[in-house]
Amino acid sequence: VQQAAGRLRPGSPVKFHISSRTDSGVHALANAAHLDLPRAPGRAELTGPQLARGLNHHLGPEPIRILSAQRVPSTFHARFSAQSRTYLYRLLLGCAHPAQVPVFERDLCWAPPGGPLDIPAMRAAAELLLGTHDFSTFRSPRSDGAQSPVRTLQQLQLQPGPGLLGQHCQHGGLEFWEVKVKSKAFLYRQVRRMVGALVAVGRGRLSPRQVRELLELRDPRALPPSATAPPAGLFLAAVEY
Repeated sequence: VQQAAGRLRPGSPVKFHISSRTDSGVHALANAAHLDLPRAPGRAELTGPQLARGLNHHLGPEPIRILSAQRVPSTFHARFSAQSRTYLYRLLLGCAHPAQVPVFERDLCWAPPGGPLDIPAMRAAAELLLGTHDFSTFRSPRSDGAQSPVRTLQQLQLQPGPGLLGQHCQHGGLEFWEVKVKSKAFLYRQVRRMVGALVAVGRGRLSPRQVRELLELRDPRALPPSATAPPAGLFLAAVEY
């Protein structure tokens, strides 16, 4: 490993492009990146496994690992070549107090207070967000206003989910649910704001019709900052090319 790592030191800075950026506290089960790694004349090209071992050596104790590496065409771009990105937002229902969150689930899910959620109403609201829309209401007010707010949601569904230790849906009175959302690209904090709105529907604070009205307002100020779901429950699950 040290020998492979030693061969990674380039003579000039290497530009690194990643498919998706995440907020502090958000997790990634899978992400993709590309880089151009120059090689000195006469030096053999690194293989994918050599590159992965060397990078993981340099990462050391950081909570990130390279799962695989491979050569790609010069036309490939980790961000712009992506056809879709899939996120999962993990909800833990049934917690009357934060102390009830299982220790292995802390900082890996959101346990909204206030009793059970109306899942059918949340699913009805999710249906209204599917397709191509101007998602200005669900973008962060601090986002780049020059970026087009039009996005196409290919998937937005609620489904029972497992706990990290394999419990499926119900465990000790707790229920794990996942919001699965897929699109080619998302606006800044769009997923967290949509999940926050769906949870508000589940609590009875919003109706599905009001979610549709918020969407049609196309105003990020229409959704209060408190409606944004916290980052801990969000996972980048897959990037497809």
